[in-house]
Amino acid sequence: MYQDQNNSNSPGRLSIWLPLLFALILVAGILIGMRLQSNGPTIATETPEAPIHALGQGKVEEILRYIEAKYVDEVDREALVQEVIEQMLAKLDPHSNYITAEQLREVNEQLEGNFDGIGVEFMMLDDTIVVVAPLAGGPSEAAGILAGDKIVQISDSTIAGVRMDTRDVINMLRGEKGTDVEVGILRGREKKVRKFTITRDEIPMHSVDVAYMLDDKTGYIKVNRFSATTYEEFMKGLEKLVEGKGMEDLVIDLRHNPGGYLQQATNILSQLFSRKDKLLVYTEGRAVSRSNYESTGRAFFDIDDIVVLIDEGSASASEILAGAIQDHDRGVIVGRRSFGKGLVQEQYKLRDGSALRLTVARYYTPSGRSIQKPYEGDVDAYENEMAERFESGELAGTFHASTPDSTRYYTDNGRVVYGGGGISPDVFVPIDTIILNDEYLQLRQHVPQFVFRYMSETGKGMEEYTLSSFSRNFEVSDDLLDKFVAYAKGHGVDIGPGGVTDSKMEIKRFIKARIAKHLFDDEGFYTVWNKDDKMIKEALKTLEKSTPLTASQK
Repeated sequence: MYQDQNNSNSPGRLSIWLPLLFALILVAGILIGMRLQSNGPTIATETPEAPIHALGQGKVEEILRYIEAKYVDEVDREALVQEVIEQMLAKLDPHSNYITAEQLREVNEQLEGNFDGIGVEFMMLDDTIVVVAPLAGGPSEAAGILAGDKIVQISDSTIAGVRMDTRDVINMLRGEKGTDVEVGILRGREKKVRKFTITRDEIPMHSVDVAYMLDDKTGYIKVNRFSATTYEEFMKGLEKLVEGKGMEDLVIDLRHNPGGYLQQATNILSQLFSRKDKLLVYTEGRAVSRSNYESTGRAFFDIDDIVVLIDEGSASASEILAGAIQDHDRGVIVGRRSFGKGLVQEQYKLRDGSALRLTVARYYTPSGRSIQKPYEGDVDAYENEMAERFESGELAGTFHASTPDSTRYYTDNGRVVYGGGGISPDVFVPIDTIILNDEYLQLRQHVPQFVFRYMSETGKGMEEYTLSSFSRNFEVSDDLLDKFVAYAKGHGVDIGPGGVTDSKMEIKRFIKARIAKHLFDDEGFYTVWNKDDKMIKEALKTLEKSTPLTASQK
């Protein structure tokens, strides 16, 4: 009954409230319209030119759409996107970065340890591309290319007499494995261009420059980066030295080595420690749990004492290797304070072929120290830190840098070490100030071209030399130096009336080393160059000591 009464009265109540409801809606609509009109200049409407409804990509993408749709001038969207990305990553750390698709190919070649090309070492001699040597077993050697050949054509392009960047030449010669490239060659004094069709193939990029004996019992291995093939190359070098030469002690040269794959460094470290489960390094980050890297206990060769050479250019994986050797007192670190990069990056490939390299963790040496130098808040200071080492006198040994992290860490034998700014050596060797000499720097860059030309004309008279006899007996005469100075002058080097003064002995040393490279490849260069290297001398002096930290920690 109650229900029927309410239903019978409802039409009358509705007729009372409806006009009031419509009035309220009308007033609200007017107020909303006035608000929209007053704010009109800052609001863009959705139009077919700016389809905001399809965005779903966040503020940055939304703004880019508005710019493309409404901005007064044409814009380069890709350039804007790259600028935004770089500015965003700059707020994080110095080692998180964006890599374009073009740059990524070059980065991957260096890390993977190979590239597709024709397999030839060349140099720009004046404005001519001259073959220094076809790589052994490579497609150029198979096609019949010889050292001294001049490349004057690549495909349809004539490049003789055209000043080109080395990178441009490389890009023309490289290409996908299995593809052909035609090169035009001038050989010797011939006038007719020889045509060679070379099928590109995979060419190895070596990360171990050389492995040879410094003396009767000491081996030397130079590692220039940690690529995907470094451990394999390192082990081949060890096998050659231990089984072929009777090596007992080892010098590992990591100077100017910027790092690379962490796993390659830890694989090498496992070879240097005979005990299993020895902590080599660990990584940890906000979103990445701790990961320990430990020795495997599978050391294939017995090595007694070890010296690791580092300098201000040794970074990342180089510092991991040096830090583990130092913390476990497995060997002696000789040189200068390393770069100070203790951040771990992961690389994520993006849809357009570019990549994001993002810092995800820090790495810590076995004693627990992070060796990453400070970077918060001042990118310029971070980038200029190396110049400050020069200016302060740290590299010359006249000033000791303060340690950013004053926490005391301890090696296995109880020695105090510090983090926060690179690996500090156990034995300091000051930088050779000749590398700051303007005369030396100007002259040095012309030595490779001069030596190549000189050896092409007169090198046949040196065929009787062995590497050992060349290193002992050959001397760069003053007459040969004068010829080089004349060559350098002819290429724009300003030399005073007194001739070469401060850098005379170093230039002679470099000329001899380059001649040795021409005759005996990289082993020839390093055999001659290292003979007067201050760090090598200090390493050998250290190894002469009865207990240079040593084998108890193997």
